[in-house]
Amino acid sequence: MTSRVLIIGAGFAGLTAARELEALGAEVEIFEARDRVGGRAWTTELLGHTLELGATWVHWMQPFVWTEIVRYNQKLVASPEYEKAMWLGGGDVHAGSEEDLDATLQRPQAKIFEDSEEFFPFPHDPLYVLSESYDGDPDLAERFRQADEGSVLDALRNGDYSQEEIDVCDAYWSAGYNGYTATASPLMAKHWAALSDHRLSLLDEQTLKFKLAGGMRGLYDNIAADVRGPIHLSTPVAKIEHGDGARLTLADGRVVDGDAVICTVPIGALSGVEFSPALPEAMRSVVETGTNSTGFKIWIKIKGHHNFIATAPQPSPIAMTKAEYFLDDDTTILVGFGADHTAIDLTDTAQVQEVMRQWDPEITVVDSGGHDWSADQWSGQTWATIRSGQFINGWSTFLDTDSALYFAGADYAKGWNGVVVDGAIESGITTARRVHRETAAARTERSAS
Repeated sequence: MTSRVLIIGAGFAGLTAARELEALGAEVEIFEARDRVGGRAWTTELLGHTLELGATWVHWMQPFVWTEIVRYNQKLVASPEYEKAMWLGGGDVHAGSEEDLDATLQRPQAKIFEDSEEFFPFPHDPLYVLSESYDGDPDLAERFRQADEGSVLDALRNGDYSQEEIDVCDAYWSAGYNGYTATASPLMAKHWAALSDHRLSLLDEQTLKFKLAGGMRGLYDNIAADVRGPIHLSTPVAKIEHGDGARLTLADGRVVDGDAVICTVPIGALSGVEFSPALPEAMRSVVETGTNSTGFKIWIKIKGHHNFIATAPQPSPIAMTKAEYFLDDDTTILVGFGADHTAIDLTDTAQVQEVMRQWDPEITVVDSGGHDWSADQWSGQTWATIRSGQFINGWSTFLDTDSALYFAGADYAKGWNGVVVDGAIESGITTARRVHRETAAARTERSAS
């Protein structure tokens, strides 16, 4: 008998899960609230150039996305090597080379990454030291739990780190967590280090260096084309009923039944879906609290060709900005990140101009824009970075379900959890395989009875 699996969301997790399930013989139907596929990856035209409003950078050391890059014959291009770096630290504006900025970051980041090798002997099994399989240092589990509390910058507070060093790290992680460092779990930074061979240079390369030549749509459009079942766009799901099977009530009132449902809705938007029965308390707590992702991504066009990277700590609305494209009309397009999407209007060039002056008063902003993912009802966040306490009791609570309801997406991944496309594809594949195993077992049990 063929299982029928309903998938909510046509981002990378949903599309990958659908393709995987169809290869296993399942019948699949996808329901997407937006009018396009891709989810939080969105290649479009903005500021006179093809830009990524969401996910951008990929790398050959990210195993799941690299497989798709090879599968669909996509090519990489590199972001620029920066000729200049500017950073606010200790109340002053510093200028130098990119290497100078890296040198300022190196010592405090090493402290932030401390214990990453012990904590994550298997980076794609991030809670391994808490599992029954771990038989090492019995004190390590308690140290691991303690490392999920407090702030990512706490490690620098009682050492001999200068305010300049603390400020450059605040800027780095305000951009990286895309949220406030004061509420960011230290474990996520250590996990990123483990996924990057415990090297800051490799972490930077994996998350900010290489892009697809044709944009992320070169992947999500190709995966969508390989899905045989229907992909219903502009079709939000209002309610999920789950037990031995699954039933969806769409926003327009239609009802769809299946053997299982895979929900790829980001944590930030789960409050917009009714679950029956209600989600367990542990999951509801995460949904109500939200992730640490309260920030934004912005694209900025400035006059002239300026090849630089610039950083600033809180309370600067923009924590990091860097050159990405040099256009023929003698303009440069920068990409930027900040911790609080309410602190800036992405399209207000006067406001953006004022922020840019903190680094260089001669910079002239021509235009700016982006998509406010944190205010988007279908996402409620950018990438799902982790609050204090949520590395252990957050995303992982969605992995253990005891009904026909399953969760998939970057928010629920074990590897690049919450960030980069690699985690979404990983979660789509592993969840699809689990659904296939468990629905097959349920059919066998029903037949036997």
